[in-house]
Amino acid sequence: MIDVRDLTLMRGGHILLEHSDFNIFPGHRVGLVGRNGCGKSSLFALLRDQIQADSGHCHVPKQWRIASVAQETPALECSALAYVIDGDADYRRIEQAIKQAELANDGEQLGHLHEQLATIQGYDIEARAAILLAGLGFQQAQLQQPVSAFSGGWRMRLNLAQALIARADLLLLDEPTNHLDVDAIFWLEDWLKQTDSTVILISHDRDFLDNTVNQIIHIEHQRCHSYNGNYAQFERQRAEQLAQQQSQFEKEQAMRAHLQQYVDRFRYKASKARQAQSRLKALERLQSEAPLRAANPFSFAFKAADKLPNPLISLRDVQGGYGDNVILEKIQLNLVPGSRFGLLGRNGAGKSTLVKMLAQQLAPQAGEITLNPGLRIGYFAQHQLELLDPQASALLHLQRLDSHASEQQLRDYLGGFGFSGDAATAAVAPMSGGEKARLVLALLVYQRPNLLLLDEPTNHLDLSMREALVMALQSFEGAMVLVSHDRHLLRTSVDEFYLVAEGKVAPFNGDLDAYHDWLQQQAKKSANAVIKADNHSTSDAATTDNASAAKTDRKAEKRAAAELRQKSKPLRDSIARYEADIATYEAQLTTLNEQLTDSSLYSDEAKQQLKALLAEQARLSQQLAATENEWMAAEQALEQLLNEQ
Repeated sequence: MIDVRDLTLMRGGHILLEHSDFNIFPGHRVGLVGRNGCGKSSLFALLRDQIQADSGHCHVPKQWRIASVAQETPALECSALAYVIDGDADYRRIEQAIKQAELANDGEQLGHLHEQLATIQGYDIEARAAILLAGLGFQQAQLQQPVSAFSGGWRMRLNLAQALIARADLLLLDEPTNHLDVDAIFWLEDWLKQTDSTVILISHDRDFLDNTVNQIIHIEHQRCHSYNGNYAQFERQRAEQLAQQQSQFEKEQAMRAHLQQYVDRFRYKASKARQAQSRLKALERLQSEAPLRAANPFSFAFKAADKLPNPLISLRDVQGGYGDNVILEKIQLNLVPGSRFGLLGRNGAGKSTLVKMLAQQLAPQAGEITLNPGLRIGYFAQHQLELLDPQASALLHLQRLDSHASEQQLRDYLGGFGFSGDAATAAVAPMSGGEKARLVLALLVYQRPNLLLLDEPTNHLDLSMREALVMALQSFEGAMVLVSHDRHLLRTSVDEFYLVAEGKVAPFNGDLDAYHDWLQQQAKKSANAVIKADNHSTSDAATTDNASAAKTDRKAEKRAAAELRQKSKPLRDSIARYEADIATYEAQLTTLNEQLTDSSLYSDEAKQQLKALLAEQARLSQQLAATENEWMAAEQALEQLLNEQ
């Protein structure tokens, strides 16, 4: 187990953590949360033994293998598949030893090494790497492409796959969803639920935390506070604590006022002097409690647009793409005030292409886009962070937009985005990605748009800023088109979804859960198509070679088909049984997780009940994972059997 006691951690003379305690047990999945700059990444560096504690104790078992996602990826010429396999250091070590043993013609050593290889599942490592890459959105044809051929975001996915294949005892993931689309996030959630590794992840995606972790460590006021449960359960527990803290603060203030009143009245009266002095000492000894400090440091709202023309923008039979490459065609879209669309679709399907055409940053290849003269677009995309003037301050950027507003008015406005005091006049150049994103949002909001085009606006934003953005968007009166991998933002901000797939843009009749189901159905269709194609290729070849022989041998074909059905029946029955068991375990876990949201379970009186529920949760999770593995093995066996016929 990871044991942290009385930990103090400083960076550059600044105290990040002091007198902090927490435990993380093997197999736990932990969310590490807190404001940007509070020390989350430094704590990761401490766990990796890259820095030392200034005082206190941080124990990680010495035998634990630790894996984390590399932040840099050199432009290597090795294939994507080989690069991911490099993440399994044991496999590469044994592979190299086998080569040396073969050169030395050492048969005994070779036998020993091949046993080691089997123990770490080395013989199927290429298949495991391919599965990881497919889950993270890579196509089969990309697996043999060199790492240097991929863009920065895709290289980060390669780094993530490399960490996942490492068979680590402790897996450290810092914002793993930042470069993923919703499809890949769904897959990563499922992967994390099944891993035996202890996982600590830093994330500002509350849905991702809710679906993956069973413990939260919250860094606040230079202390670490541990909570059982996922992020939603943490929020409920913390709200109760803050309410109690506020109640205690109010009682203390009343006591202070009472004591102070007595002291002020009698401190100079001889007959009451002793009592007054006693109360004065009590006032000095009274332990000061902090008031409620749960308020979000960010607060802003979209001011009403000058005009809300109807419609704002219309697309008729629009075709979009780059050069001769057509990505989208026959787009029909009408945006009116109050339209709140979320775009769904796989990475590369054309979501950003559509947004760029709406933003007039990409001309359509065909069709007609009609803009209302009163249209005012607010467009947020990641590349705009790089368009900020690095030498200018947040205040100067805003003054360039509105030279008539007073400095104080602009400072008051920027304060809602976290740029208060000297932060408002500091240059952009040294700002973090989150600070730049906040500034771009501040500039966008200030211009009172009536059409918002938001392409991944939450990248680099922490949970507090994301929540402020949600609140602001809920009261926005114009039209909005949103592309985001943050499902909480999508669920709380949009009214309709459009699916971008197979070159089309069409309304999607369902929510994000329905989209998850659609993705799974598409994956099954693709797998079935491959199986059918393999089966048909054999029969088609035979028919072409000898059509008459095929006609005369129909009885033999039917007999073979019947034999195949009989032979595959045990596997098909097993698959059906596993699917039924999986559904049962998932239903039981859903009921159990709902029980665990009851805040009364986290009192001292309910410790035993909570312990029993958590043990049952762990048992069901293990049974679910084991059954899913058996189901996958049976599916693969059935597919292999069908391919062999």
